[in-house]
Amino acid sequence: MVTIVDVARAAGVSKSTVSRVLDERLPRSHSATAERVRQAVAELGYVRDPLASGLRRVGTSTVGVVVPRLTDTVMAVFYEEIAAAAASRGLFAVVATTDDQPETERVAVESLVRRRVDGLILTTARIDAPTPLGQAGAAIPHVLALRTNGTSAASLGDDRLGAHLATRHLLDLGHSRIGLVCGPSYASSARDRHAGYCNALAEAGVPIDDTLLAGDSFSMEAGETAGRTLLDHPDPPTAIFAVNDNTAIGVMAAAHNLGLRIPEDLSLVGYNDIPIVSRLPVPLTTVRVPFQPIALGALDLLHDAGNGNPPRTLIAAPTLIPRRSTSAPGQSGRPLPVTATSKSA
Repeated sequence: MVTIVDVARAAGVSKSTVSRVLDERLPRSHSATAERVRQAVAELGYVRDPLASGLRRVGTSTVGVVVPRLTDTVMAVFYEEIAAAAASRGLFAVVATTDDQPETERVAVESLVRRRVDGLILTTARIDAPTPLGQAGAAIPHVLALRTNGTSAASLGDDRLGAHLATRHLLDLGHSRIGLVCGPSYASSARDRHAGYCNALAEAGVPIDDTLLAGDSFSMEAGETAGRTLLDHPDPPTAIFAVNDNTAIGVMAAAHNLGLRIPEDLSLVGYNDIPIVSRLPVPLTTVRVPFQPIALGALDLLHDAGNGNPPRTLIAAPTLIPRRSTSAPGQSGRPLPVTATSKSA
């Protein structure tokens, strides 16, 4: 088995020099010595043992990931991206859930710290609220992902832009009465999607009607309740933008129970592009969040935090994915059947 001592001998350097060159936490060196070390690694086929390296640093090469719940497909998908990105760097990701409760989060964080994780990625941030790190305090490197509290390092999607794209899509189709199914007020993702919706309406000269806003959670149940509220309105919206796909699915259920068809009677846009929405009976138009770049960014920021660098925010751009759940007001989104006459034409 090739060891770090073999690499050092072949490169003509000390063992500590090899360790520094191969330490992914440090900026990549392009010196002649570093290139000689990397050439020796390649020629000898040396494979670094991340666990042994972590133990030498009094760590475990383990990253703790804190999410509200894994029954939320968004959080499950994002955790898988974090785990894959961590594995590519010789790290192992472990997850803890909090049910989006600060006290439960504090307990989860302290449990992960006791297990000697080297850092934390938290998806549970609350606007203008400190991260509940408990006794760990600022001693443990930590970053936020998907949400921000406005002060800590964070890797996010551009939620304002995504909501603007969703609302602009409905406006371009000819809708002017566009409802919004909101999320919890403490989540920056929900707040920014609300802001993006308002910005798009304002740019189009469409007044914001507060009676077309409903909802306060990210769940399907909350989406169904909010959808029923909006669709029972005396002058209901012809289109709805829901701040995530779960609430959009809830709106679909409410529309179905009222005998409404999507998109003939109601156009609908979601957010996140979780796997199921493209396979619904009416595939959902939604905004795709770039989970992989956000996960990679979170690990980069965690690396920065471990080296004492000041916090910064990384923002990745989302993409609108049009599907069959949206059409012009009063028009079917399904393609017309092809007739013999149209074929011959």
